[in-house]
Amino acid sequence: MGQGFQVVALCYLRGMSGMQQLYHDFACFLRGCGGERRELRRNMELKWLCVTLLALGILAVHAHDMDEDNDADDVVDIEDDLDDGIEEVEESKSETSSPPPAPKVTYRPPVPTGEVYFAESFDKGTLDGWILSRAKKDDTDDEIAKYDGKWEVQDMKETKLPGDKGLVMVTRAKHHAISSKLSKPFVFDTKPLIIQYEVNFQNGIECGGAYVKLLSKTPELNLDQFHDKTPYTIMFGPDKCGEDYKLHFIFRHKNPKTGKYEEKHAKRPDADLKTYFTDKKTHLYTLVLNPDNSFEILVDQTVVNSGNLLNDMSPPVNPPREIEDPNDQKPEDWDERPKIPDPDAVKPDDWDEDAPAKIADENAVKPEGWLDDEPEYVADPDAEKPEDWDEDMDGEWEAPQIANPKCEAAPGCGTWQRPMIDNPNYKGKWKPPMIDNVNYQGIWKPRKIPNPDFFEDLEPFKMTPFSAVGLELWSMTSDIFFDNFIICTERAVADDWASDGWGLKKAADGAAEPGVVGQMMAAAEERPWLWVVYILTVALPVFLVVLFCCSGKKQPSAAEYKKTDAPQPDVVDDEKEEEKEKGEKEEEEEEEDASEEKLGR
Repeated sequence: MGQGFQVVALCYLRGMSGMQQLYHDFACFLRGCGGERRELRRNMELKWLCVTLLALGILAVHAHDMDEDNDADDVVDIEDDLDDGIEEVEESKSETSSPPPAPKVTYRPPVPTGEVYFAESFDKGTLDGWILSRAKKDDTDDEIAKYDGKWEVQDMKETKLPGDKGLVMVTRAKHHAISSKLSKPFVFDTKPLIIQYEVNFQNGIECGGAYVKLLSKTPELNLDQFHDKTPYTIMFGPDKCGEDYKLHFIFRHKNPKTGKYEEKHAKRPDADLKTYFTDKKTHLYTLVLNPDNSFEILVDQTVVNSGNLLNDMSPPVNPPREIEDPNDQKPEDWDERPKIPDPDAVKPDDWDEDAPAKIADENAVKPEGWLDDEPEYVADPDAEKPEDWDEDMDGEWEAPQIANPKCEAAPGCGTWQRPMIDNPNYKGKWKPPMIDNVNYQGIWKPRKIPNPDFFEDLEPFKMTPFSAVGLELWSMTSDIFFDNFIICTERAVADDWASDGWGLKKAADGAAEPGVVGQMMAAAEERPWLWVVYILTVALPVFLVVLFCCSGKKQPSAAEYKKTDAPQPDVVDDEKEEEKEKGEKEEEEEEEDASEEKLGR
């Protein structure tokens, strides 16, 4: 049988005494046991109700086990003898039954359902279309300046989708750079920009990034020399070092007056990002930029940050209209002091500035047994001068000092001194009290003047066009997995691509994960205190149901009433009923005797 019958057998053993009591009560009910009959009748009803509930529970457990474990081959033999009150349960050893196979999720490479500027799933198994950088970083030692980090197309280490490949940054502690051309340059006009891709930190992440750069379209763009100084339009993606978890969104804004570019950083998300870096699961990162300057950042299709390019970037896109005059200077007579010493205050005559803060306690008394003539420390009598001690080089040897053993039993040794206490007459150096400054003018600030560099760009969405996508990274952790890049303008296209890629990974992971009970057991292994919660929420209600269903209030016996002055219950009705039954029985016997006499005649 299944596990349910094993539990039932155990419950049967532990409940044997209760079943024996039920057997005794039933027999007593049939024979009639004096004044206890009415109470027994009530107890019988409650106990039979409990037995009925227990039987229903057994059937439910057995049915549940039969559904979950059809291939189980467990045998439980139960032999019971109610007269002797002995029950033996023998459980045969069973082979471990294999769990039912997880639902199989078949992988199919995602296919764009609309117009895209870039789409890459790496399912061909090659780096065709990608260019490895051969550049060197400036101002860096030659040994570490090269972009010699290794990239490969591989299956994920613990993949649940055979055939689903991705781009893996294989090495650690090296500079990595790889890029690929878009099908056509992206121009910011009247359509949104959507950039989306997947990342899995297969080994966790100590310090490093997994962000993507959208490389600006310039005549000088050479993907073979892609490095950290290559101009980009947008940088987006996760980054972590130490306990600082980031999700970058940076765009380079061109100053319309000077032509120079300045990085604008989105505000930090309010959401906790730690899980995305530590759970070793594949996460989907999405950036949506709209022509009205609004933006959304999503992780696993959930918004974690949003805002507006005009209001939620640092530093702001547009400079202030006014700035502080750099040539303005504070006047020499400007008074910034809100409080000043009272010039009319005079030090009191009895103010003693020379009084010490601490004085000796005159009421202190030297403890009895104090050893005035014994020093606190003495030379160690067991110490010996080292054999290699050279007095000419090391000086005269002296034994090290140890605590005087004679002082251990005494309250103290050496010259006794009175303890120091706070001086009640101490006042310290006198200072005049502070009063409001009638000449206070406030904190001085330079005057405001029009900002000569002011400009107003109300359409920062119209950024520099970009023509390539690249990964330029350094990481102290290897095997970072990238997959399913897409750049498009329609949200539905990005969602369909996510459903066919990341959605399949999520479904496969979900099918392989344990059920609710398995997750609860795994959580309890990590947090043992959860067992207390389980017991309180499951075992306690069951115990209370059994307690209230199967327990009856026991009436005191007649002998117990005799020991006290408590009034006895009215048993007249029971006695009359017994006398009536006895009389009816005697009449039946007399009728039988009369019939036998007639037959004998």
